[in-house]
Amino acid sequence: MNKVELKRVLKKVEKPARYLGNEINSIHKDTTNKNLIRYAQCFPDLYEVGMSHLGSHILYHVINKDEEVFCERVYSPAIDMENIMIEKNIPIFALESREPITNFDFVTFTLQYELSYTNILNILDLANIPLFKKERKLDDPFILVGGPCAYNSEPLADFVDIVILGEGEEVNLEVISEYKKWKKNKTTREDFLYQVSKIQGVYIPSFYDVSYNEDGTVKEVVPNREDVPSKPQKRIIKNLENVDYPDRLIVPYIDTVHDRIVLELFRGCTRGCRFCQAGMIYRPIREKSVERLKEILAALVKNTGYDEISLSSLSTSDYSQLSELTDYLVEEYTPKNIGISLPSLRLDNFSMEIAEKIQQVRKSGLTFAPEAGTQRLRDVINKGVTEEDLSNATRKAFEMGWNNVKLYFMIGLPTETYDDLDGISKLAYDVIDTYRNVHNGKLTRNFGVTVSTSTFVPKPFTPFQWHGQDKTEDVIEKQRHLVKKLKNRDIKYNYHDSKTSLMEAVIARGDRKIGKVIYDAFKSGAKFDGWSEHFNLDTWKDAIEKNDLSIEFYANREREYEEVFPWDHIDVGVTKKFLERENEKAKQYTISPDCRHKCNGCGINTHDIGKGLC
Repeated sequence: MNKVELKRVLKKVEKPARYLGNEINSIHKDTTNKNLIRYAQCFPDLYEVGMSHLGSHILYHVINKDEEVFCERVYSPAIDMENIMIEKNIPIFALESREPITNFDFVTFTLQYELSYTNILNILDLANIPLFKKERKLDDPFILVGGPCAYNSEPLADFVDIVILGEGEEVNLEVISEYKKWKKNKTTREDFLYQVSKIQGVYIPSFYDVSYNEDGTVKEVVPNREDVPSKPQKRIIKNLENVDYPDRLIVPYIDTVHDRIVLELFRGCTRGCRFCQAGMIYRPIREKSVERLKEILAALVKNTGYDEISLSSLSTSDYSQLSELTDYLVEEYTPKNIGISLPSLRLDNFSMEIAEKIQQVRKSGLTFAPEAGTQRLRDVINKGVTEEDLSNATRKAFEMGWNNVKLYFMIGLPTETYDDLDGISKLAYDVIDTYRNVHNGKLTRNFGVTVSTSTFVPKPFTPFQWHGQDKTEDVIEKQRHLVKKLKNRDIKYNYHDSKTSLMEAVIARGDRKIGKVIYDAFKSGAKFDGWSEHFNLDTWKDAIEKNDLSIEFYANREREYEEVFPWDHIDVGVTKKFLERENEKAKQYTISPDCRHKCNGCGINTHDIGKGLC
């Protein structure tokens, strides 16, 4: 393959470092080796976003340990770069080798966000790879996807060859191993797909047929050949202690979303928030020991030069050895001027002592996520925190010198009323009162409360998957209500664009018919739809109308328990009956306890996937 010549091109683009590919700790291999398997790991967004994704770093490290495979990175080119590429007929290329990915063996995508799907088609188009699976020839790359959105990959079924369900460290290597065998004879693409369909964690959409009822709902999804599983199962890493974790991370030349070491403490979550897809699909919980984390950190600090460590997991403050870990981090790294950061914190188990310890190097703001404004609605969503928790946590924070607090909420949750919205306002003003009480009735100049709201999106494999999303006009009215209620110089209110949330819901709950919508939107210019400045709802509405479909059917409609979902044939280890029970408990405002205190019977601990792990 010929390298893409970039010298003249990079002088004309805004951020040339997005396309260099020779960053510290990037991996390079001899591409003149004809037997080298070429694996393009694509993140369908800008470099700055993709470089901040931990899963991509892990897979890059794991796959490149095989000397016979070269895993390289690809990101969506920014608009300025893409225009030059089209003008000069430059195909999209992998960063490390600067070679076009057109004839790679695998072109893979992580599905983190539904509104990145048009970027996937754009990358394939820029690579001159046929968009539709049925049009690819023997020597075309296999298109593989994974990540959280892969659990409902039906909207992409026409475009992808292979879907990875669950955690990818082992299953990707097994797919590559089968490919090495197949490549020796290179019979048909179907032969290879058939072989990998037997691997747990692999789903081949083309091996399943979908039929529909007259009302447009799914009737059934069934295999169209023998010996493929009727319910493909997700894959997990059962022993996190021994699994590969990068001992070096690629260090970019430009600022990215997260410029720091990301240390993964555990996977899974036991809280059971009813809106949270990650909390359901990543079960069961599996932790790493403090000793293993120390070992990982020592290598990463040495090999990256970063001056901040972020402790990352779904609910980081639930890590059973957090106190011991933070003691070690402060003792070992604070003298080296390396800071520690926590993501948003749970109010009910928040230790100010831990927060104070880890913020000795630099004191940033504290972030809490009450999610809902009233106790009734927090019980509906099974959040399990109280106003007293917020009051206690913020009081302790202000007593210890913090001046800024961020509060995250969702609007449009099932059963929500305007009283619940007023509760958001009340909590924000309560924080101001708490600060005054601590500071003798005064507000300092650097005090502030930031309130952020996102729009609830009903996601597959959650207890709220049967609920509809609020219509756009209702969401906008609620946002306006909060703007008035939160009008105060000490409160900053941010809210998420409701139009993008609407299309997120359509695609998240979509079936295979939505694939044509994605294609038509892409052909009409849709890309970077997750960025509000690029998103155009009319483009999507036109594509939906062209295909005789409706937004309301996918996003806003309430579903019955009897309805077959497009994703019902995928097995994540959590049963549909459990999700139904949780939805019924939500209607009664009944809380389910943390799984570590009492088993709620989700099914994961009796399933082969998670047996004996919780």
